[in-house]
Amino acid sequence: MDLFLQYLITGLTVGSIYALLAIGFVTIYNVTGVLNLAQGEFAMVGALTCITLVNLGLPTILAVFSAIFITATIGFGVERLAIYPARNASTITLIVISLGLSIFLKGMGMIIWGTSPKTLKPIVDMASIKFLGSVINPQSIWIFAVVILLLLLLYYFFDKTFLGSVLRASEKNPQAASLMGINTSSMSALAFTLAAALGAIAGIMVAPLTDATYEMGFFIGLKGFVAMIFGGMHSISGAVLGGLLLGVIEAFSGGYISTYYSDAIAFGVLLFVLFFRPQGLFARATGERV
Repeated sequence: MDLFLQYLITGLTVGSIYALLAIGFVTIYNVTGVLNLAQGEFAMVGALTCITLVNLGLPTILAVFSAIFITATIGFGVERLAIYPARNASTITLIVISLGLSIFLKGMGMIIWGTSPKTLKPIVDMASIKFLGSVINPQSIWIFAVVILLLLLLYYFFDKTFLGSVLRASEKNPQAASLMGINTSSMSALAFTLAAALGAIAGIMVAPLTDATYEMGFFIGLKGFVAMIFGGMHSISGAVLGGLLLGVIEAFSGGYISTYYSDAIAFGVLLFVLFFRPQGLFARATGERV
């Protein structure tokens, strides 16, 4: 029972990171129709920028918010300089552009920060918490709290604010939104900015748990993409559940079988989902074609 609870906590912690990245994927895809393969690199930029600012003497909290702002600005610039000029291109062209952006940001990360791993101290230095025989890292509690807070904020933003309603309208029917006077290109920039900020938060949250390197974006970005597929490509709440499910699958398969097979098992479940429920495990029926 102790091991079960420990694996569950570990899975939910890692899954929360995947969930943050999956939300970014869903946000961009729903507004622009683009699968942003550079989403993981936003996490890398956010984590390494935060570490750099802390090493320069900036207080940790201020460094966190500054890193999120810088990464969000980069997300805005990426959309304006690379995606917006090719907005009328085919979907596959836009995906290839996002892949090129991922490689570019990864290369810039290697040039700026080098290849040696970097570490970030926890935002709050607390002793580990023992609970029913398991050990909880305080950073895990922070990650859960951040995910819940972001879910509430995103729900309020998309459902209760005018700007969020405009963003949803741009996703549902871009042509109708344009006829109503909505600047859909501005909504695309907003989506990239928001997704970049979410990616930065994910990177900053995971940095105290593991080393941050210029290569970290690819791995967690790939897992965030899988989480989006699990939860459904049109649902933020589904993306969160998909991320948590992926983290739990990895933790239990690594604990009870072998860490060598945890990725294979996770991607095996992904194939099962694609074959039998391509709209996602947690997608609701809407009457629309998938």
